This record gives sequence, structure tokens and C-alpha cells, in this order.
Amino acid sequence: MRDRLGAFCTHSELTLPGAPEGPLAGLTFAAKDLFDVAGFVTGAGNPDWLRTHEPATKTAPAVQAVVDAGATLVGKTHMDELAFSINGENAHYGTPVNSRAPGRIPGGSSSGSASVVAGEMVDFALGSDTGGSVRIPASYCGTCGFRPSHGRISLAGVVPLAPSFDTVGWFAGKASVLERVGRVLLADSSERSRPRRLLLADDAFAMADASVRSALQPAVDGLADMIGATVHVTLSGKGLEEWMLAFRILQGREIWTSHGDWIRRVGPSFGPGVKERFEWVATIDAGSIARAEPVREEVAARFDDLLKEDEVLCLPTAPTIAPLKDTSPQELGSVRDRIMVLTCIAGLACLPQVSLPVGAIEGCPVGLSLLARRGSDVTLLDVARDLEDRQLLEKGSRGH
Repeated sequence: MRDRLGAFCTHSELTLPGAPEGPLAGLTFAAKDLFDVAGFVTGAGNPDWLRTHEPATKTAPAVQAVVDAGATLVGKTHMDELAFSINGENAHYGTPVNSRAPGRIPGGSSSGSASVVAGEMVDFALGSDTGGSVRIPASYCGTCGFRPSHGRISLAGVVPLAPSFDTVGWFAGKASVLERVGRVLLADSSERSRPRRLLLADDAFAMADASVRSALQPAVDGLADMIGATVHVTLSGKGLEEWMLAFRILQGREIWTSHGDWIRRVGPSFGPGVKERFEWVATIDAGSIARAEPVREEVAARFDDLLKEDEVLCLPTAPTIAPLKDTSPQELGSVRDRIMVLTCIAGLACLPQVSLPVGAIEGCPVGLSLLARRGSDVTLLDVARDLEDRQLLEKGSRGH
């Protein structure tokens, strides 16, 4: 398959035919180069990682599950180095094309997976989401993207970043395909459901640009009309920035635990931004962790109290449209901080979240997110399907 998007890995050109029958029969997919496929080296977005690791002996269960359900794997996709970025610009392998916003970054770290779905080269793609690595590319590239409840889907055979936040996620051009894939990965065949109350996170919406809020408003209105009861809420009386700072500390310490030994031993070459972040996480001390842990507990308790089984929470996926390629590191850092204020919520509380393409600003997509109580993953998939049925999502042409 000709790669017109610069999104597929040339070091792992592979195909895994799907089972002849199953709920995903006839669909094609790609997998982020963080997932093991037996017989191939998992590159994790870095040439030194590729060079210093052996071929996988087993295929990751998440990949095998969708192949067994009938989907055909057509290749592995580029990603940010060791999944430690939100931009999608890889100094070694380039930047996959964002076909829905030409000239702009695709978002990361699951950049290639978002690119090939937005570019209609596959029906869906697997990624991973720790601090927004599926949700942000989904918003920037105008696709559906899903992050499940932490622990719902096996992470075996997936290169770790920060294990207590890592999740297997996926992209699709259509909510109907997103749901079909989710039913397989979540092993959930329960009947479709619809929440009875919509919570609008006022402080989260306040983090987004005014233009983003305006672009999302018609979909928010349609969602409110579909669900019925709507309540405005403030997530944090202390400010969401405190949650973001705690998330960064906790995630950073786990990242260094995951990769510090390899970095010290190999001395890998990292691109701009990634290099500095790895240097920073190496300095996180026990005192910082001790101060951050109570914040995580506070956030988890907050959402245990706030979100009931028949409720969903609505907020912007990203505060801005996709930045232009070659935006300065300083500006990208500022955008990253604003992004993490929004994406840290699901991570700290272990919640499922879906990002849906509902509008655009000057032709650039913007995503609306829904969160549900931990374990209520299929509720979000069902709501996404209902919104698609009501023609409230931006239309993608690919999908069965």
C-alpha cells in the first residue's frame, strides 16, 4: 500500500489477515508502533529503541483480539518517541500528514494512527493514551477517538510509558466502527444504553479558546436535547491547573521508572522537546510524589461522587485547533500545558473518554469529549453512535 501520508513504519512492513468471519470482518486497521507483533521489532518511535530490542515473540492481545474478530492489520504506524509527546512531530521519522488540517500537526503520540484514519487509508487504528495520546490526535485530525477505563483492556505486549495511566485506545472515522471495535476490545455485548443526565464542565470549557467553544456549541445543544436533563458543574474549586501539575509529576516519575535504566545504558538520541522532558523526569524527587499522590486520590473521590451511572460529563477535547507545523517549542509548550489541564482528568480518575469530531474552525477540526463513570465505557460508545445517527458528527466516508 502506497503511504501518501508518511504515517506507516517502513521497518515493520507487515500484514496480518483477519479471521474470515467475525464482528470486524472486512475491516482494515493499523497499529501504533508500540504494539508487539510476533516476528517484528517494536520500534516505539525511536531508532535506538529499534536497534537495541529483539523481535517480539508474541502479538499483543489487543492486536490479536481484533484480528481474531475479522479485521486485517495492514501495517504499523509512526509515533512520538517512546510516546512522550503530544505533538506528533518525530525528529527521526518525520510528521505524519494531517489530511483534515493540511500544514498542521496531527497530534501525538499516536500520530500515525490518527493520520491513517483521517486520511481514509484504514477503517480504524489502535493507539495508546496516557496523557491524551489518542484524544488529542482525534481532535486535531477530525476522527473519533476512545480512551477506555484504566485496566479494561490488556496492556500486555505494549511498550509502557506510565503504567498507572497507560491505556489501549483506538481511532475510527465513524462512531459505528468505533463502537464495533470497542465491543470487541472491551469484550462487552451488553444492550445499548443512553444516559439520563448531561453534566457540562464549566471550568473545563473556560480553558478552551472562545472560537473552540463556539464551534462546539451546536453539538453540545444537540447532545443536551438528546439526553434531556442538563446540569452545569465546576470540576475543581481549587482550579484544574493543580490537577495537571500533580498528573505531570506522577506520570513523570513512572516514565523514568519505565525507561530510566535503558536511557542510562544506551544513551539514546532524542529529538527536541522529548530530550528535555526525559531530563526533567529524571529529577523528580520523593517529596514531589508525596505531594502529588493526595491530589490523585482527591480527584478520584471527586468523580466517584460526581458521576453516577446514568450521567456523562461533557468538555472540550483540546483547547485549540491543531497548531501549525514548525510552531516554536515555547508556543507548543504553552499549548501542551493547556491540553494537559483537560486530559489529566480522565487519567487521574481512571475514567473512559470519547472524543468526537463535531465542528471546525477555518476548516480545522475540533473535538468534543464525553466522560463517564469508571467501567461505563460502552455508554460512551452508545452515545457516540446515537450522535452519529442524528447527524451531529462531522462525516467520514470510510467504514463499513
